[in-house]
Amino acid sequence: MAASLQSRKRGRRRAPMSEINVTPLVDVMLVLLIIFMVTAPLLVAGVPVDLPQNRAAPLDQQAKPIQVSLDKNGAIFIDDAAVAEAALPAKLAAIAAQPAPPEGRRIYLRADRSLDYGRVMKVMGELNRAGLNRVALVSVGEQVP
Repeated sequence: MAASLQSRKRGRRRAPMSEINVTPLVDVMLVLLIIFMVTAPLLVAGVPVDLPQNRAAPLDQQAKPIQVSLDKNGAIFIDDAAVAEAALPAKLAAIAAQPAPPEGRRIYLRADRSLDYGRVMKVMGELNRAGLNRVALVSVGEQVP
């Protein structure tokens, strides 16, 4: 009789589980959320510039452009690195000597709206002298009330 009970237990199969354990999924998603919350503020670090507004559409570009920034005090930055005004021509000549991407090298010029127009034009003149002629002036979109 004992043998017949064991054969019945071996012959039966367990019913398939129809529930999904979501605890590991929730754990992974929470870890990813924390990672993105920590790294997101680090990705937007840069030179604080009060940009003018306009209605133009943004430009499409595949290669990372070089950003030349002028803050409200007139200090010059190339990709978040401060550059002295006397060293600017040499830095721009070094950038122009590097091989350009297939679509051409684009320079983004960001200048604070409170700066003198002559100061911005002086930097644009240095860009032109170095052979960097594809200059895009950066502004922010128009604020809709």
